[in-house]
Formats: sequence, structure tokens, C-alpha cells
Amino acid sequence: MPAVIIPARYASSRFCGKLIAPLGGVPLIVHTAASALKSKAESVYVVADDKRIAEALAEIEREAEGRLKIIISDPAIPTGTDRVAFAAKRTAGDIIINVQGDEPFIPPALLDDLITLLESDETIGMASACVRFDDADNPNHVKVVMDRDNFALYFSRSPIPFDRDKKNPVRYKHIGIYAFRRETLFRFAALKPSALESAEMLEQLRALENGMRIKMLLTDYFPISVDTEDDLKAAEAALKEREFGE
Repeated sequence: MPAVIIPARYASSRFCGKLIAPLGGVPLIVHTAASALKSKAESVYVVADDKRIAEALAEIEREAEGRLKIIISDPAIPTGTDRVAFAAKRTAGDIIINVQGDEPFIPPALLDDLITLLESDETIGMASACVRFDDADNPNHVKVVMDRDNFALYFSRSPIPFDRDKKNPVRYKHIGIYAFRRETLFRFAALKPSALESAEMLEQLRALENGMRIKMLLTDYFPISVDTEDDLKAAEAALKEREFGE
């Protein structure tokens, strides 16, 4: 039984209250939840640490007729993965898709592909996604390098691989979406923060340092995440462009 869990923290350090900021006249978190509801997941859970997020979702929660559920969590829960694990203990999902609340344009097809990947191969406990890109010098874009079977070798904010001889290698941007088997999620959440994770400030490195493999799914979706007010303006422009295109 696949489930989508969306950790929704109100007090974002760079843009407090961003998840209820209007995007096209609709709270940002509603766009993300609506996209998740279009996937083949049986249930969608939003883990909110503030009643204002729950209130913003009230209308779409009613329209979803039980498929969308709001779980209130303690604001002191430290990470998004910890919030997802907190919610997963209250659900029956055997495959959990962790979608960030600030990804209003996440394609339902990408969620479906990740679900299908874990359903089709029982040896995969954790998976994520990436897309080819060129802006390798931007530390806000997390890069990933993979082995020949598309399992992650390393994630970094620095340009990887290093292009010593100017051969222009293909580079991949990591998309912050994760698919877990239930038992893998709980194992990961129980691990202590690792040295590489602390150095790069990338939680997924904790998994690699502890011998956990992350299968990477290649996609053509380039994420438009909202971390700042400028990002929200860019998302607004992207939304208008999509509406105009339709």
C-alpha cells in the first residue's frame, strides 16, 4: 500500500510561513498536496507542525474524501525525514514517498515511477531522482554521481565529478524526493547524523555512510522549489506560463 507523506514545517529559516504563502491565489502547500493526490498512492499525509498549515489544507482535505489526512507533529522534531517517520508509524503504507512541501509542481508521474520502481524490485529499499543539468557551480543545487547501475555514490553541493581535463562530463542535479520501504525508513531515521552529512548539510549522506544504497531514477523534471520569496516569484511566473500553455 503506497503512501505519500509531505513534511510541512511552518517556521522555515529562510522564508517563514512559505507553505501557506499564496501561489496563484492558493496556499503553496495545497499545490503540493494536489499533485500528490493525482498519483497512484492510496493515501496522502501532510505532517504539519502548525495549525495554520492544517487550516490552509481544510478545503482540499474535504474534497479528497478521506484520501488526504493531516497529522499534527511537534515543531521540535528536527528533520523532514524524522517527521516522515513520525507519520509513517501512524499509517499502514509499505512504500513511503517523501515529498517536500515546497515542491508545488512535483509531477504525479514521477511519484508513480518511484512507487513502481520499489514495487518491481524488492531489493531496493531506498530510491530518489535526478535530472541532467549544467549549473554545477551553484551550491544550492545538490549534485549526485552514480555507479553504472544508477545507485548513488555521493551527493555534494560542490561540482562533482571534478572536471580536471575539461572533458565536460554529464552532471546530475538531485531532486529532493525519496521513496522508502517502510522498514528502511525506520532504519534510516534511527541513525545518528554522520560526519559527511554535517559537512555538506545533506541528510541523504547519512544513508550512504551507513552502507545503505540509494537507487537513482533519471527524470526530465527540473524542480522549482520555493526556499525564498524570490523563488515564490519564480514559481508564480512558472504557474502563469503553464496556465497560458494550456
